[in-house]
Amino acid sequence: MTPLNIVFVDRDSLPVPIPVLGFPHVYREYPASRPETLAERLADADIVITNKVPFDDATLAVLPRLKMLAVAATGVNMIDLAACEARGVAVANARHYGDEAVAEHAFMLMMALMRNLPAYQRDVAAGLWVSSSQFCHFGAPVRDLAGATLGLVGSGGIGQALAARARAFGMTVLLAERKGVASVRDGYTAFDEVLARADAISLHCPLNDATRHLIGEAELQAMKPGAVLINTARGGLVDEVALVAALKYGQLGGAGFDVLSEEPPRNGNPLLKARLPHLIVTPHVAWTSQQAMRALAAQVAENIEAFVGGEALRRVV
Repeated sequence: MTPLNIVFVDRDSLPVPIPVLGFPHVYREYPASRPETLAERLADADIVITNKVPFDDATLAVLPRLKMLAVAATGVNMIDLAACEARGVAVANARHYGDEAVAEHAFMLMMALMRNLPAYQRDVAAGLWVSSSQFCHFGAPVRDLAGATLGLVGSGGIGQALAARARAFGMTVLLAERKGVASVRDGYTAFDEVLARADAISLHCPLNDATRHLIGEAELQAMKPGAVLINTARGGLVDEVALVAALKYGQLGGAGFDVLSEEPPRNGNPLLKARLPHLIVTPHVAWTSQQAMRALAAQVAENIEAFVGGEALRRVV
């Protein structure tokens, strides 16, 4: 068998090793790649491993040897799937490798905000406990998860994993129906009703034309006063300017975001400028537990092995 050329175009996006592949191949990698470098770097590539590097039809057109894109992620929005199908390029992604990791991160953000952990950290650092007239310092309101209601927008693997954790802490869980639909499926609650009833809302849906700014000014105003909003899905799901306003004017009790509309946020972002004690921003790390990243790397290798062996595993195209 002639060795296949395999290239990982953005190796730094996955800081764990890819398992050794069991067929003849030549492997090379680049820490990161810009679109304009792909024609040269991938001229002899048979299989490409990619995370966030875009592959449009123009790029595919200059890669005649390309047979497969092995996506080191679940999202494939950076890839022109129709062009891949037309050119006979297989696409496979990774799935459910980070359900537990992302659910734990979302739960951590929710708990920290419900109990106002960042605000109390700030108060202690400012010396308010030291100067207190009694044994404790009463500051921001502290709320229990037990008896509270969690609204889930997106009920896939991550949403279900978070729901299990929430129920274990005594929360009521509402699964939100899609926004704007006429009928509500069994087991779901109308989107607007979830906004009005939930003490915490967590987003776990994909970003597309239908979900961009799913939560805007109107939706933030419709949320239960004092509720917290968690987003570990995609930054574009929420109007970030409207979110900061809702936090500043007291409509929301807090927000925890692991994702922003631009990543990395080199051009600034309203959430980074806000510096509010009831706003937590983490740098898209919910998925990065060692267990999740090793599972992701294993799936990438499995997908490539299956393709070379003539099988379709986790294929998108």
